[in-house]
Amino acid sequence: MAEAQATDALHGATTMTVGTRKSPLALAQTEIVVSALKAVFPTCSFPVHGMTTTGDRDQNTALYNFGGKGLWTSQLEELLVGNQLDLVVHSLKDMPTTLPEGCVLGCVTKREDPRDTLIIKKELADKNGWKSLSDLPAGSVIGTSSVRRIAQLARRYPGLRFKDVRGNIQTRLGKLEEDPEMTALILAAAGLQRMDLGHHISQYLEMDNGGILHAVGQGALGVECREGDERVLRALRQLEDRETSLACTAERSLMRTLEGGCSVPIGVETRWVEEGRLRMRATVVSAAGTEAVDAVVTEAIATPEAAEELGKRVALDLVSRGADKILDAINAKRSTPATTE
Repeated sequence: MAEAQATDALHGATTMTVGTRKSPLALAQTEIVVSALKAVFPTCSFPVHGMTTTGDRDQNTALYNFGGKGLWTSQLEELLVGNQLDLVVHSLKDMPTTLPEGCVLGCVTKREDPRDTLIIKKELADKNGWKSLSDLPAGSVIGTSSVRRIAQLARRYPGLRFKDVRGNIQTRLGKLEEDPEMTALILAAAGLQRMDLGHHISQYLEMDNGGILHAVGQGALGVECREGDERVLRALRQLEDRETSLACTAERSLMRTLEGGCSVPIGVETRWVEEGRLRMRATVVSAAGTEAVDAVVTEAIATPEAAEELGKRVALDLVSRGADKILDAINAKRSTPATTE
């Protein structure tokens, strides 16, 4: 009864201020959430506050050299805790698996395609007929700042070379065409599709096609709010997608158990293979691609608790077979002071 009354109250005149990064993709993703909220609560107002975060400002440092977590989330969370925002829309893959005190994940919306993709420079694709990773000759240069992508590609395609590339999607696509050294990019399918740029995709990458597992939470949107803010929490429950939420709960539990972040080579692939059964594939790969541990489990998952347990169990299985040693070596290298070359 109380929840119904609170939900009814949301249909009255009220305002919820929405926080987001200012990048074109972040704003497009925020519009997806705001439009969904307006459809359910047409009399509510959802003004959007965009800001430039640390991860946006520094476009030169490779992601794997930042070290810390929350590059795209922490400054927005400060405004959330300070009651200047009511909710914040994130790419779920950018959200640390442990949130600041007073913040909770209010909902996870329906997932867009979670896969990574290959974008081959148009000139080279047209000239040589290249369509996939297996078509690229040794020495081809792939633009990416993701150690997860680099490690998995180096494992499967040891002849490839890599070049750091940062910036929003349009910036990276421009760099691909302008840089004479670069052969191709790796970008998330979801971002390209949300920006109507899917026509650039040469190949969709997954375990059975290219051998690459995506990032934890990739393709999903996470909406963060204050703990105990029932007005906002009840609104966000209307946007929750159950299957996406359960799959991402398992993925985030895996990463939390492994104590990994966006700069650690942990790849996952979750898929509902039949009614109520979730298949989780996971991999941890050394930075050079020379060592790797893989796991795959299929299990009936019906509750967040079961999803949490699945992710933890898969993580501990990976650790038992050496994943911890791979991650320790990567973290030790990162903590060593960098030298100027």
